[in-house]
Amino acid sequence: MPGEPLIMKKMNPSVHTLFEPLFSCYPEGEARAMVRHILETRFGITCLDLCMGRKRQLSSEERNDLQNIVERLVQKEPLQYILGQADFCGRTFRVAPGVLIPRPETEELTEWILKDSHVSTSPDLRIIDIGTGSGCIAITLALNLPHARVTALDISLRALDIARENARTHGCDIDFRTQDILTLRSDDDAWDIVVSNPPYVCEHERSTMEANVLEYEPASALFVPDNDPLRFYRAIGQYAFRTLKKDGLLYVEINRAYGPETVALFRRTGFREIELRKDAYGNERMIKCRK
Repeated sequence: MPGEPLIMKKMNPSVHTLFEPLFSCYPEGEARAMVRHILETRFGITCLDLCMGRKRQLSSEERNDLQNIVERLVQKEPLQYILGQADFCGRTFRVAPGVLIPRPETEELTEWILKDSHVSTSPDLRIIDIGTGSGCIAITLALNLPHARVTALDISLRALDIARENARTHGCDIDFRTQDILTLRSDDDAWDIVVSNPPYVCEHERSTMEANVLEYEPASALFVPDNDPLRFYRAIGQYAFRTLKKDGLLYVEINRAYGPETVALFRRTGFREIELRKDAYGNERMIKCRK
């Protein structure tokens, strides 16, 4: 492997050989990151261990496990599904096929909520996460805002099972409900915060996406029709405007191609103080607005 760093050279030669197929299927930097993550997460071998010369032999069972991991990666299966976990805001969450893998942009949205000073100091907050998936947003908010009461919705029973498991693992109490975003009921709920990362990728964008996303992650959590790219934001905005308390806040992750259009939709719905924010890559990715 040309230009490989010292850490790769310090691996046991037989283990090093097992990883070689990754470097013909992925960019070099991505492959190296995978190697480090697999060694540490699955086998407890850290970069420091290797740099310090703390080599250990993998058992035959571990070698078979590693070979299986590499073979699945060569088929473009997401590493998070293979390992059964993904990191989000400094914590580890279980993920599996049928549940969207958390993204860094969603971390930024969650951190935006937590950094808003009035949110962090307000007592008795009521928060709802619409389309919770693995539960990463809801659980992170519940753990960092212990005074908040958090509700989380999803239409997928599979996703809700995993979200409940993640909540149990992290020791937080969340009210999980089965509900379709497009038919949200008002009931008597009055929220301080509504947050959502709904499906927002248009069908025509499929051609620009990686195989590991298209072939493995749930299409229902990703895609919207080309002729109605804001369909979920329309439903979420109307629900939020009906159920938020006065001065309550709506936070959403959005398609970078429809920032101004999404802002205009929320303005027509009746929201004010609408802020469109860019993510770490410079894309218009998040909106906050006030009732």
